[in-house]
Amino acid sequence: MLKAKLFGLLFLIFSLCFAQKGHPNLTEIVTDNAKIFTQPQLEALRTKLYQFESETTNQLVILTIDELGNETIEQYALEVFNQNKLGQEGKDNGILILFSKLDREVRIEVGYGLEPYITDAVASRIIRNTMIPRFKEENYFDGINLATDQIIEFLNNPEALEEFKAEIEAEAEMPWWMLVVIGLFLLMFVAAGGFVLYKGYSTLIEIIRGMFIGKLAVVKGVLMAAFMVLPLIFGLVFIGMPLFFMALLLGFDDLFSGLAKDFTWVLFIFAAFVCLTIILVIIKIKKKGNEDFKLSFFKSDKDYMSKTFSSSGSHSFGSSYSGGSSSSSFSGGGGSSGGGGASGSW
Repeated sequence: MLKAKLFGLLFLIFSLCFAQKGHPNLTEIVTDNAKIFTQPQLEALRTKLYQFESETTNQLVILTIDELGNETIEQYALEVFNQNKLGQEGKDNGILILFSKLDREVRIEVGYGLEPYITDAVASRIIRNTMIPRFKEENYFDGINLATDQIIEFLNNPEALEEFKAEIEAEAEMPWWMLVVIGLFLLMFVAAGGFVLYKGYSTLIEIIRGMFIGKLAVVKGVLMAAFMVLPLIFGLVFIGMPLFFMALLLGFDDLFSGLAKDFTWVLFIFAAFVCLTIILVIIKIKKKGNEDFKLSFFKSDKDYMSKTFSSSGSHSFGSSYSGGSSSSSFSGGGGSSGGGGASGSW
């Protein structure tokens, strides 16, 4: 009996030591656990947000805490949001502003139903331009109060929201001269990749030509051709990546998303590459005039190898690859959030 009691006591102590602190159950539309508001400020916020909820059914909720513990602010906000079911069931029209005083972090968590309006970009700009500058001066009430004013305005006034979104898009746009500078910088990589690709491809054609005329042993030629794939890939990457980034900057991301869904085009490109290479090899052989098609599986022409693939030859195999590199009850209405919103720190 004594052992059982002792075991139970130890288990209780262990549970108290290691159990994580739960998330708060919200009973007010503004819960100031961090004590950053005066009583008049707290009442003013509650009055405004209850009125907004009664007029629109949208729930804009504020929670301040001292610290997050072992969780990220994104995890904590999502848990509080879904635990308290903020917003109305079927509408998911809740928004949570979570403020962590000691962590110096804030998050705007948005319910599914309001994500088309208070997008991640909108929430991020509110945090960055309205809240953080005031939080740095410890004007916590002003930062949160003005942020709620903006959110209420955007949800009540679609024109104001569209104007705000237009400002975000304009802020994200690059000036033309920056595009020119980036373009010139990327073209340097394209030129370097083009040079490596040209040298590698020329050597590959000569390797295949050597095999076709019997000057280069097929076994050795296949190994050399396989090795030549490295500079070809290197050159294609140097050409392709800058062009890819330029296309993204110019707004062709839909094209790439379409290509990513179906990779059959890769097979067509590979087949075209093989056909083009063989055609070029045949043309080169025909231009020589005095060469016949024949194969040698194991024996190579030493003079041909030394002239063509030596370090001084025009198709140097060894050097062709170049590396580098107000008082009222409150409860949630059954809504939920999928994790949309934005976070910030100061």
